[in-house]
Amino acid sequence: MLDLKLEDIDGILVRYNVALEKEMTPDEAAEELYPKDELIYPIAKAIYEGEEDDVVDGLKAAIDAGKDPIALINESLMVGMGVVSQLYDEGIIFLPNVMMSADAMLEGIEFCKTQTTEVPEPKGKVVCHVAEGDVHDIGKNIVAALLRASGYEVVDLGRDCPVDEVIETVEKEKPMLVTGTALMTTTMYAFKEINDKLLEKGIKLPFACGGGAVNQDFVAQYDLGVYGEEASDAVKIANFIVENGEGIEKLREEFHKH
Repeated sequence: MLDLKLEDIDGILVRYNVALEKEMTPDEAAEELYPKDELIYPIAKAIYEGEEDDVVDGLKAAIDAGKDPIALINESLMVGMGVVSQLYDEGIIFLPNVMMSADAMLEGIEFCKTQTTEVPEPKGKVVCHVAEGDVHDIGKNIVAALLRASGYEVVDLGRDCPVDEVIETVEKEKPMLVTGTALMTTTMYAFKEINDKLLEKGIKLPFACGGGAVNQDFVAQYDLGVYGEEASDAVKIANFIVENGEGIEKLREEFHKH
């Protein structure tokens, strides 16, 4: 039996933040990244903590002080989610934390919308689905939540989505990106079928694929495929498209590193 003292346990619970170059707890690491503005700080902190009521309270205070509700989406909610994303990327916090923060951010966005007649402009539109024949939608739900929390409009086709429905939706919605997840090896081949049908129709847009059954070698076999190992990669891929365009080769150079 291990003989652990209290100080040993404390040491285990403290993680090392390479980017910040000091030992600190997740909360301390977040504190280093929060904006200093006294109106924005509590909103960003509430996003990190996943406290939906505190997010709304912070937004109310900022609006009462003269802040524009729609501007607050980018100036506070996105900033708070940026803190969460950075800590997740560095291994300081984990996926459940990210999901709680995403829910809190979405609550904040909905509140901001109720405070104005102005409609926030989304960064772009993304179609998300789970491969035909596959009912495992946890990964897709995470992808959709993170994309929405990052300012993208999501068309969620759900699980076990027929190939033809994906094609029809892409033709109708004209998204910047399609995402697909598959947990079963027997269902991931639907991605190749989607790829081929899109090309037949002359539609060339990135098709980001991931999930337990999928690996980079498989995704790289078809022309439109871009591999995402983590759910959070969907947001990174979307952001990359916004900043650099939708060239498949550029996306593969950036994300195919496994």
